[in-house]
Amino acid sequence: MFDIKKLLYSDILPMGVCSFRKLQNNLISCRALERIPEKEKSVIVVLFPYYLGDKYYEKLNISKYAVPEDYHVICGEYLKEITLSLEESYPDNNFQYFCDNSPVNEVMAGCLAGLGVRGENSLLINEKYGSFCFVGEIVTDLEIPCEDREIEYCKKCGLCKKRCINQAITTNGVEKEKCLSEITQKKGNLTESEEELIKKSGCIWGCDICQDVCPLNKNIEVSPIKEFYETAKSTYNSDEDYNKSRAYSWRKKDVINRNLKIML
Repeated sequence: MFDIKKLLYSDILPMGVCSFRKLQNNLISCRALERIPEKEKSVIVVLFPYYLGDKYYEKLNISKYAVPEDYHVICGEYLKEITLSLEESYPDNNFQYFCDNSPVNEVMAGCLAGLGVRGENSLLINEKYGSFCFVGEIVTDLEIPCEDREIEYCKKCGLCKKRCINQAITTNGVEKEKCLSEITQKKGNLTESEEELIKKSGCIWGCDICQDVCPLNKNIEVSPIKEFYETAKSTYNSDEDYNKSRAYSWRKKDVINRNLKIML
């Protein structure tokens, strides 16, 4: 009998299971789609909390998610180990893990797996760790019993919509082209208004405003993942700070250096 509480790292990482069937009509078109196992049945969802505590963010000028080493690497290693353990226990089944580059709608999967509610800012909000969580999935052809849940939503207090620096959050979700996090990752030249948003926010990569004001992110617990603390660096002050193992490196150094120049 499958018991998620016996999975590797289940003692420190929030985990849940949902049926693939409830996700299949909302798959994201990407190259990773071909890695989905045939006759897929279940999705194991794993959360990787990354909030480290205020003392790690005293001189913050990048989004909190970019403070540790690239989460694709750290979370990917955990998911790889969990997957290998599953393959040993269930040699007749197929398991494929995904971290961010997933065809699975991770917020929907997290909600259906009982790991949180969907916020007005379109993020998954966990009761213990808030919305400061990376989401990973392991898709398998193993039939895992799970509750037949529906997506639950936050109380919609409206604070994230009200405080969004560019009014990107609407009743229909987030308008990506207006989201400051998206703007900081754009290539090429920015408009004057986009540059002003970066100056006003004080953040040269990403944006945490909607999360920082969320009542459900108050008094949350800090991350249990030691690698996030060991690699934490909260400021980017010059080209010498550029590191290929950081989340911002996928856009190469020109983009974050452009944003830094805007701030100076």
